[in-house]
Amino acid sequence: MKNFSKLICALAVTILLAACTTSKSTVSQNVNLSKYEYAAVINNDPYHIPAELMEYEIQLYDAVENSNLKLVSDAHIHDLSSVQQEKLLLVKYAVNVMQEETIVTVNFIDYFTGRPVASCRGAYSTLGVAGASHDIKGAIKRVAKQISETFSK
Repeated sequence: MKNFSKLICALAVTILLAACTTSKSTVSQNVNLSKYEYAAVINNDPYHIPAELMEYEIQLYDAVENSNLKLVSDAHIHDLSSVQQEKLLLVKYAVNVMQEETIVTVNFIDYFTGRPVASCRGAYSTLGVAGASHDIKGAIKRVAKQISETFSK
């Protein structure tokens, strides 16, 4: 009976901690997101997922593409007309895996001004019970939902 009480207490603490994991979006007050039509994912050293996690990078690209923004390769930004470049967002992302939670952040930056216009955050946690890959998948699903809600027309 004593072990059962400890198990129930540990389960309650786990549920409370998992409930603190939040996903959210922050959008600049002075920006009209509906003007943007294109997105280029910046894939340089600070914004790159290790090769063993490539499947998650694919899911991140899918999440951006499913937001109604047309993906443009960062190598072809200069092929866009100036009018198209005015409708372009640069996309940078980060994945932070911790034992308590995994956070995937996707930032959208106006191409011309360099100003961040939106940041979407997906957080997920099983408190290490299900493993890091499960938490990353959950965080990507949540950030995808935030991106979709932020850029829905």
